[in-house]
Amino acid sequence: MPHRWIIDRPIAHRGYHDMNNHIWENTRSAFARAVEAGFPIECDLQLSSDDVAMVFHDYDTQRLCGVEGVVREMTAAELTALNVGGTADTIPTLSDLLEQVNGAVGLVVELKSPDARDIGAFAKSVLEDLDGYPGNVVLMSFDTDLMQALADSGTDWPLGLVAAEFNDADREKNIAALELPIDFVSFCVDHVPSDFLELARAKGLTVISWTVRDEASEKIAAEHTDQITFEGFDPMALSA
Repeated sequence: MPHRWIIDRPIAHRGYHDMNNHIWENTRSAFARAVEAGFPIECDLQLSSDDVAMVFHDYDTQRLCGVEGVVREMTAAELTALNVGGTADTIPTLSDLLEQVNGAVGLVVELKSPDARDIGAFAKSVLEDLDGYPGNVVLMSFDTDLMQALADSGTDWPLGLVAAEFNDADREKNIAALELPIDFVSFCVDHVPSDFLELARAKGLTVISWTVRDEASEKIAAEHTDQITFEGFDPMALSA
């Protein structure tokens, strides 16, 4: 299975940052630290106003860059000029990330849910950037319409559902999503154990968890999932 590498090593959530003290999430510094440690990188994508895939979690720039702005309303040039957390790091594009990592570690890429009108443009931009990339990549999202669009494109990149169970509506949505042509599920560690995960496993899907921040959550995840997505600690130190 081309996606099974995601269970080999703990996955660094938004890169191997230090909880935004000195090394900020989704930055080149966080990605370099993950590569050095040998951790796969989880990261987030948003779409710029000129349809460039940007590595950025939030829909606006206030929390991470200290300036007002809506990512989808800003050009890639405007976004890449912004410093993250007052550091020298600026917002990278997906192309920047791919050039930096160049297959050194795997990439677990979450596409943040766009406006429904932007689904086609988002999928197209991401897949064009990934064309010919030599490393391991999986693509995932909460947005089932976006995952369907990626599947309909005929892409060979493995696909996954990001999921949580805050209420019955979430549970129903997750179960329905098992009909999608997906390879894995990334599930909220705060919501395990879950009957949904048993259904996912029955379909042969790999299960990873998000976001593990301490040893207690790591133990829970180890009982119910195949691998963790972590931040704020060194998961290898727990097994040393």
